[in-house]
Amino acid sequence: MTDSSERYRALAEEFTRRVESAPAGSWESPSPCEGWTARDVLRHVVEVHRDLPSWAGLVITLEKSVDDDPAGAWAEARDTVQDLLEDPARAGKEYDGLLGRTTAEATIDRFVCFDLLVHGWDLARATGQDETLPAAEVKRVHADALALGDNIRREGVCGPEVTVGEDASDQDRLLAYLGRRP
Repeated sequence: MTDSSERYRALAEEFTRRVESAPAGSWESPSPCEGWTARDVLRHVVEVHRDLPSWAGLVITLEKSVDDDPAGAWAEARDTVQDLLEDPARAGKEYDGLLGRTTAEATIDRFVCFDLLVHGWDLARATGQDETLPAAEVKRVHADALALGDNIRREGVCGPEVTVGEDASDQDRLLAYLGRRP
């Protein structure tokens, strides 16, 4: 198993905990993502799991619906991507990406894992759960976000940075950089 596969597995476990612990009726609660409910956040994460591998020419088919079975739809997406990461031929599939030549595995590591961490916080906030994120991943994702430069502010990605105090935690600094109010 690669570092990317292990990282994905750990972040997916955290995300799964939040999906499975969402209180009944909380899927329609507003999220920190403007105009999105908790269900919309989950739908986005499932769609990213389905769509990003297609950049490398890989087809992901998901049958379950976030509307009918949020936890089931998430589990199907999670298991499908984990299987992809554990298949060296599919994980290593190369393509020309936004940032140059890359692989399906690298894209999942950089973008899908990013989404799992940040949208895990969004889901926790929307459903009233513990919002604590893994500290090592907070630092890694913050570095990745900074490396994206102006691309992070593209329409539909992240809003303007929010100001936080000098004593803000690393997690709060990351969230504020991504336009969220910690």
